[in-house]
Amino acid sequence: MTKDLLVEKKDGIATITLNRPEARNALSLEMRAALYDAFVDMENDDSVRCIVLRGEGEHFQAGGDVKSFNEFVKLSPDERRKTFEKRIHTLHPTIFTMMRMPKPIIASVRGGAAGFGLSLMMACDMVIASEDAFVTLAYIGIGTTPDGSGSYMLPRIVGLKKAMEIAMLGDRIKAAEAKDLGLINYVVPTDELGAETAKLAKRLANGPTVALGRTKQLLNASLGNSLEEQLSLEAQGFAFCASSNDWVEGVTAFKEKRKPDYKGN
Repeated sequence: MTKDLLVEKKDGIATITLNRPEARNALSLEMRAALYDAFVDMENDDSVRCIVLRGEGEHFQAGGDVKSFNEFVKLSPDERRKTFEKRIHTLHPTIFTMMRMPKPIIASVRGGAAGFGLSLMMACDMVIASEDAFVTLAYIGIGTTPDGSGSYMLPRIVGLKKAMEIAMLGDRIKAAEAKDLGLINYVVPTDELGAETAKLAKRLANGPTVALGRTKQLLNASLGNSLEEQLSLEAQGFAFCASSNDWVEGVTAFKEKRKPDYKGN
């Protein structure tokens, strides 16, 4: 790994910490490679049942390291185009892995989620944020377009017209408004963010892992499927879950009027 990204696993919960607080956790080359490696590891680690993504310090993630972009200013237009197209493509496997993995990912957001930070936040399955948090797509501020799935996620969450406003104006949106728009699930007092994140993560990690994973896949697939395709996937998903030990435990607990004790298999 790298000092720019920290990973901790405990009690079925993996916590990934973006660790460049001095740069508002802006994306370094080392961080982007480590982030992909971390998510691939989580996807294949059966002991991990929920993932928390957070930023060290006062901010979640400030996007790309814009200060480092100055070294490319003197390149020719064609060289700049090739450089950034290649660089941005390296982010795509991370987004695909986050969307694909059958495990819930929670973004725990303090301070700013800007540019790629907002794209990364939207690629998570749930978002819990401190009341002083804010989001901004920000790209327009340096004369460019969204990346990291931002242009895909945003209109699907807030609608096309609102997405146009957020992307074209680049304004900051405070946590309360972001929650109203559907970008954030929960807003909590700043000093309670860690505890409330842990509570949500524990609830998911103790849930029926197989069903949670299949539910995530179904909801993501619904964005591009026809009704017929989605109904077929629903039947497959229910049947697959019914073959799990968690399903047996859930049905048994329901009959016995007790809380189920899911083992995640």
